[in-house]
Amino acid sequence: MEITKIICNKNFQIDKVDSRLFGSFLEHMGRVIYSGIYEPDNINSDEDGFRKDVLEQVKQMNVTTIRYPGGNFVSAYHWEDGVGPKEKRPHKIELAWKSIETNEFGTNEFMKWAKKANINPIFTVNLGTRGVEDAAHYLEYCNFPGGTEYSDLRKMHGVDKPYGIKLWCLGNEMDGSWQVGHKSAEEYGKLAAETGKVMKIIDPEIELIVCGSSLSSMETYPEWDMEVLDKAYDIADYLALHQYYAGQEKGTPGFLAQSLDMEEYIHTIRSAAQVIKQKKKSKKDMKFSVDEWGVWAVPSNTVNNELNEEPWQIAPAISEQIYTLEDALLFAEMQMVILRNADAIKIACQSLLTNISACIMTEKGGNHWVQTIYYPFYYFANYAKGIVMKTMSDGPAYSCKEFPKVSYIDSLSVWNKEENELVFFAVNRDEFSKQVISLQLSDFVSEKVIESISMTADDKKMTNQYNHEAVKPKTVNNAKINNQEVKIELEPLSFNMVRIKIK
Repeated sequence: MEITKIICNKNFQIDKVDSRLFGSFLEHMGRVIYSGIYEPDNINSDEDGFRKDVLEQVKQMNVTTIRYPGGNFVSAYHWEDGVGPKEKRPHKIELAWKSIETNEFGTNEFMKWAKKANINPIFTVNLGTRGVEDAAHYLEYCNFPGGTEYSDLRKMHGVDKPYGIKLWCLGNEMDGSWQVGHKSAEEYGKLAAETGKVMKIIDPEIELIVCGSSLSSMETYPEWDMEVLDKAYDIADYLALHQYYAGQEKGTPGFLAQSLDMEEYIHTIRSAAQVIKQKKKSKKDMKFSVDEWGVWAVPSNTVNNELNEEPWQIAPAISEQIYTLEDALLFAEMQMVILRNADAIKIACQSLLTNISACIMTEKGGNHWVQTIYYPFYYFANYAKGIVMKTMSDGPAYSCKEFPKVSYIDSLSVWNKEENELVFFAVNRDEFSKQVISLQLSDFVSEKVIESISMTADDKKMTNQYNHEAVKPKTVNNAKINNQEVKIELEPLSFNMVRIKIK
């Protein structure tokens, strides 16, 4: 077995992990909302129609932040349709996903659900078909104390106190030609700057997220990001990045190497933001929100075909992806990329929470189960607390078509001072062989291995669809301490976490 040497020194740190990095995303798309988190007729639902089984799973998963209500959906959404008496809410044509939106679930339902789920909200305003005035009205409805048209409307709807929603996205994926109201970078940058200016007059405490590139493969990347920042740098608090990876047909080595593309994507955007900072002679460092990210397993034309064959349904079951072990490994790698950039990335939202590219799957009228990708999220969200360490690594690597050098071991170390533990995460990309890690702890005094878990399967394409317990982590005895070295043996194609007690 080959050995990867990793040096972790107490004095070399990246930054503290922001709890908002463990966010997710809810959009009015397919069954994400309806029968996902909200299903009044389900035996598991509470008095508000919220699925209690899903709420409990979300709490265990330790989701901290949720972005709502879209997504592509938001770019033609009228938020007023989703407030007030439910019997008076209109059914509307929903353009993004060719469906009918009943508006039974809207702003106040989401905020009530958010309180039960103990999450912080991120709201998105419509800068596709609407603009400055509508965003101001929505903010007034949500955050203004009272005595005005929209704040008093909120009170009429039974919500006396303002929500105080702090994070707002200025539109969604406006660089994409698929977006309703798609704009050029110059058009969007000007609109975002004006919208943000007005919103911060109404509530100076809010933070604003402007749209960056939707994918690293966009033809306009990274020029889009630089143009938008040039127009909106002063008003923006975060630049949004979105990233999905499919490519299962590449084969396992190429598929799992795609996290290197994400690493380069983030590095490039950080550099682009630095250029604009210098151009503006600004003292502000731009921060980033990866507010949509995940593994995509269903080809886009499949989704389009589903919509075209049976359009204009209510909450149709579209794009319900089933994840494999292999998918979960790339998912874990993407999460590590985000955490390795914790000094700049402060918000991240896995996409989506339920039923579409989801951690949690629900049965309409029935129960729920969790996908393979749920487990990496669970372990990062519950144990990657503290300071991300800057480690040095050297070990065996392979090459594939897109990348000449890909390390078999992808890893991350987080120092949790409060709990006196170092938490080590790793993915073994090797399809056939075990890999050994020599984790050398410099200036740390290690006492014992608290816990070691590993997730793998006999078949890399195994899922939890039929046997819901088929792919899940197990406690293993694969880590041993010898002075300041921790030796860890990793199974082929596995996700791993080792918690080490330190003084």
